[in-house]
Amino acid sequence: VQLQASGGGLVQAGGSLRLSCAASGSIFSINAMGWYRQAPGKQRELVADITSGGSTNYADSVKGRFTISRDNAKNTVYLQMNSLEPEDTAVYYCYADLDTIHGGGMKRRDDYWGQGTLVTVSS
Repeated sequence: VQLQASGGGLVQAGGSLRLSCAASGSIFSINAMGWYRQAPGKQRELVADITSGGSTNYADSVKGRFTISRDNAKNTVYLQMNSLEPEDTAVYYCYADLDTIHGGGMKRRDDYWGQGTLVTVSS
């Protein structure tokens, strides 16, 4: 299983970016997908996640500015980021909580992570 993230870059404060993350490989089903971020000198924190049923969860700091969505047919999650602030500068990591099928037909649930994409917001 691989997660390929894209869409990071440099933007001025108040601007917008859209991140994408596509999961590929021997996936049986995806339970949830989402985004974490890690700023320099800080711990990784949850930004937003979304279940297979479409339920969403956001960090308080991004509510009203960021929107998470997913395309189940494409195994892809998106993060639309509006009204960006310098405090949003971080490496953004996508993740997927998903099931794979192993030998003997056993289903296994694991978390998988993308490679990270840098978002820089200038003031």
